[in-house]
Amino acid sequence: MPAAPAVPRRYSYLGPAGTFTEAALKQVPEAAGQEWSPVDNLGEALNDVVTGASDAAMIAIENSIDGGVTVAQDALATVPGLRIVGEYLVPVNFVLVARPGTRLEDVRVVAGHPVAYGQCRAWLDAHTSRHRHLVATSNVAAAVDLFDEAKGLDAAIAPPGIEEHYDVEVLASGIAENPDAVTRFVLVSRTVPVGEPSGADKTSLIAELPEDRSGALLELLEQFATRGVNLTLLASRPIGDRMGRYRFVIDAEGHVKDERVADALLGVKRFSPRVVFLGSYPRADRVAATIRDAQDDDAFRDARDWLRGVIEGTADGAA
Repeated sequence: MPAAPAVPRRYSYLGPAGTFTEAALKQVPEAAGQEWSPVDNLGEALNDVVTGASDAAMIAIENSIDGGVTVAQDALATVPGLRIVGEYLVPVNFVLVARPGTRLEDVRVVAGHPVAYGQCRAWLDAHTSRHRHLVATSNVAAAVDLFDEAKGLDAAIAPPGIEEHYDVEVLASGIAENPDAVTRFVLVSRTVPVGEPSGADKTSLIAELPEDRSGALLELLEQFATRGVNLTLLASRPIGDRMGRYRFVIDAEGHVKDERVADALLGVKRFSPRVVFLGSYPRADRVAATIRDAQDDDAFRDARDWLRGVIEGTADGAA
């Protein structure tokens, strides 16, 4: 019998074509040749995953200039059944585009995503001092809106290469204040078994403090510090039930199948009333964690073997 044809996989991403999110999705080898579904917002992308309309969604989670994407962090904390399976870094720069024939000195109304506008505001203030900003769902959508006369736009903040997709003219390039800005994207699927460590991994989770008291956050962080687990992200987000209550978004170096990371997560679980494990996955920068001898896997296994021997009477207790 011939093998059944493989079922195409579907990926959701913030569209339309040409966005930075699409650039991140292009970095996923498994996504090549599969069905890509542009959506209007992050909520729609994650809903596609939850309902099974898509197998995975690419979403922005952090920016080197503006920090965490809070709407994404809050969604991952509250929408059940999601798992991060990969991360991807995309350099972020912007161009200012307009309809053909528009002059820079004529620009009064500029559309752009709020994050992009924040990164380009200094340039816009210097070169179009009388401009007004209109919020767009994405920077590609801002360029598309140039052709909607009802919106009254003169120019749009857009990603480089936008002129390859739409009939726009580039008025200026490199308008972001920081040319080294990078956005971190994550590929999110439904909950799946954790893969094997790659040697350069990251583990993401969200944890709540058991109570609002002095030293509670320190106790949470000690679960990682005493096991030699470095954190690459620690961000607080309001839980929303009352003032002063926060959850913490945590990225830790290493994989849940690494002994030190597993032991740290067990400590967090004993300490925290609610822990959301978001995934262990290869780091986009492929930087391996620096591990001291006392915190490598062999040290943890040796300690467990010693304790087992003490309990079973096969060791004299000297170590």
